[in-house]
Amino acid sequence: MSDEIIVRRHGQVMEIAFNRPDKKNALTVAMYEAVVAAMDQAREAPGLRVVVFSGTPECFTSGNDVGDFMNSPPVDENSPVIRFLQALVTFPKILVAAVNGPAVGVGTTMLLHCDLVYAGENARFQMPFVNLALVPEAGSSLLLPQLAGHRKAAELLLLGEAFDAGQAREIGLINEVCADDATRERALERAGRIATRAPEAVRLTKALLVEGRSQPLMERMALEGRHFGERLQSPEAREAFTAFFERREPDFSRFE
Repeated sequence: MSDEIIVRRHGQVMEIAFNRPDKKNALTVAMYEAVVAAMDQAREAPGLRVVVFSGTPECFTSGNDVGDFMNSPPVDENSPVIRFLQALVTFPKILVAAVNGPAVGVGTTMLLHCDLVYAGENARFQMPFVNLALVPEAGSSLLLPQLAGHRKAAELLLLGEAFDAGQAREIGLINEVCADDATRERALERAGRIATRAPEAVRLTKALLVEGRSQPLMERMALEGRHFGERLQSPEAREAFTAFFERREPDFSRFE
């Protein structure tokens, strides 16, 4: 695995950790490839029952590395980011997340696919797709309204503003708010406890919880992906990303 993705085995639990702290754990194509490889390994590994996603104590992930993303945009289903999102949807074992600090973009939307999520008091969540002249991804336009209701989902996706762990708990995005220095340990403890349960019963229970969801979710992700690809080529997106690199607010006033 890449040094920027650390994979640790804790008995029947695998931990996949984002480890690029100098860039706030911004995700590159190579990091997505490493995560997908780890998830493929976990899917097939006998005796491995739970995967835990974590970051560093100060940051879960700031989302996609913008420069890397623009150089290698997700153009088809073979793109590492698309394969990562598909792996989240189809993963048959339990997924747990431990979130500290910023969880931006995919750092928030991936949590919609986790079975359990624990967040530190310092956690901050954000889905700023519209701010970048893009559209939601990872099926979040379907899953977030189901979780939080239409109006709250519209607020979070249309304004793209950050929200804290308390608000995330209120809308059901996370299970529990933890002390910052206890988040990872809490997630691993819960994962370890699930790993002691009857494995086939756990597998079937997860399958029942998501029964009927995979097909509409894949269809929504495909629709999001088409719009996302079109938006990447749009004049609005060019203005948004130019403004990002120039460290200024984008000016959309000339667009209809």
